[in-house]
Amino acid sequence: MRQADAREIKVDKVISTARTFIGTPYKYGGTTRAGMDCSGLLINSFQAVNVALPRSSEAQSKIGEEVTMKELEPGDLVFFATGRRKREVTHVGLVTDVRGKEDVKFIHSSSSLGVVETNLYAEYYQKRFRGARRVIIP
Repeated sequence: MRQADAREIKVDKVISTARTFIGTPYKYGGTTRAGMDCSGLLINSFQAVNVALPRSSEAQSKIGEEVTMKELEPGDLVFFATGRRKREVTHVGLVTDVRGKEDVKFIHSSSSLGVVETNLYAEYYQKRFRGARRVIIP
């Protein structure tokens, strides 16, 4: 099996695991189906392929390899500053689908909607985007 194929299998498993949480309500510090926050969603999703992630979105933003918006692929982590401080990473999501230049879906636990998939190019997220990292590397 090629390394790229092995990566794809892992990425598919992480994404399919994350999607099982769609509709789970948001709960700060939560890591269960009763309620979870954004970093909790990613911790649960990556556990499916035995990858341990740090607990906070800020800590998650420091692992793996940095990737640009143009290089985004399913399985990449995307980071946002949704709090008062413009530079501080406070939110994380997982890229699930890259359909086109401005059609990139990511799954995350939104404080108002719970676990949902959203377009990365929605104005709210574009203004707050702070970077992306690849954790599953071929």
